[in-house]
Amino acid sequence: MELQQLIEAAYENRELLKEVKYEQAVHDTIEEIDKGRVRVAEPDPAGGREWKVNTWAKQAVLLYFGVQKMETMSLPPFEFYDKMKLKTNYEELGVRVVPHAVARYGAYLSKG
Repeated sequence: MELQQLIEAAYENRELLKEVKYEQAVHDTIEEIDKGRVRVAEPDPAGGREWKVNTWAKQAVLLYFGVQKMETMSLPPFEFYDKMKLKTNYEELGVRVVPHAVARYGAYLSKG
């Protein structure tokens, strides 16, 4: 099964998330979103001003909050308690981030 099919099935039946392949599909989809290979919404390929929502990717984001555990992240003097990890490796990504800016894992950051 491809990611989209696994996500759609798990969204319809949350019990499936007890199976490793469905939970892994959620994590894999978030990784794809994080890297910019999948988008929750994207410009309509036909052009114009319309946007296409990839419902299954949106469903994966919602499912992620259900499968991810809360954790404390300390970055003195700041502390966060959330289900989403903070994004890392800004220099490697080629993205300028100024103090007090925060991006969460799963948010694709585009260069320029």
